[in-house]
Amino acid sequence: MTRIVFFGTPDVAVPSLDALVAAADLDVVAVVTNPDRPRGRSRTPRPSAIKEAAVAADIEVWQPERGKDVAEKLRAAAPDICAVVAYGSLLPRAVLDIPTHGFVNLHFSRLPRWRGAAPVQHAIRAGDAVTGVTTFVLDEGMDTGPIVEVTSTPIGPGETAGELLERLAVEGAPVLVRAVRDLAAGGAPTPQPETGATLAPKITNDDVALDFSEPAARVAALVRSAAPRPGAHTTWRGDRFKLLGAVVGEDVSDPAASPPPGTIVATASDGLVVQCGDGVIRATRVQPAGKAAMDAGAFVNGYQPDPGERLGT
Repeated sequence: MTRIVFFGTPDVAVPSLDALVAAADLDVVAVVTNPDRPRGRSRTPRPSAIKEAAVAADIEVWQPERGKDVAEKLRAAAPDICAVVAYGSLLPRAVLDIPTHGFVNLHFSRLPRWRGAAPVQHAIRAGDAVTGVTTFVLDEGMDTGPIVEVTSTPIGPGETAGELLERLAVEGAPVLVRAVRDLAAGGAPTPQPETGATLAPKITNDDVALDFSEPAARVAALVRSAAPRPGAHTTWRGDRFKLLGAVVGEDVSDPAASPPPGTIVATASDGLVVQCGDGVIRATRVQPAGKAAMDAGAFVNGYQPDPGERLGT
């Protein structure tokens, strides 16, 4: 029986924890996750999704403030291997060296492309047609360790970052189980190449301000990359306005008479057609200031935007 300590925090880590727990030859002896954090308007501290899943499975939970603070408990647990999915804290060499076969991480891209905190968002924004997941052994670098397995999957033309991440979390769970078994059996990972390496730093609100003078394909990709959070934003009637879903639309206008970028050129039950620097997008989901996200058809019916109005300045 292979003894495992699992490190993870958000809901995308839950499928992997569930898969490890369900494996008859694996024994998850403890879970490490971030401390309870304030959430919602009340700012009441709430447990992470992984803590809730671990408690439901009757697994011991550790919540150190810093990754290095777990060293003493980890030595006492004597794991054969540690599995990591979106834990959210860096682990020093002194911790990485504790388990017999090291730490294996599930990363949501095809490494070395998109090393960092937001690989899914950057893949969509860059217009990648294909992504996947990678299992690799953690070292002290940023997603630079040797690779156990890489998979591939196409990115859907209208797929948002949230939808793609949820899908990769499910598809990646059995890949992580295979990696744990392989390393525990003495398998040797392959050194990760530097050729083709790109970085995927955390996305901020400043990164997702919409510029409708860009080509439609680029605008639509930015919208999908930022959905559901933080949400690509512009303004409408003087207030912040988010676009949470968009595809490239069919541009039937005369190029010589195209309206200024950001102009609403048509409204319909299936979306809001907006002029870009080259072509148009059809926004399918939006969020007006102070309101919940809604389908663009509901926005059109409720707010009745006028063709000819502009988004942004």
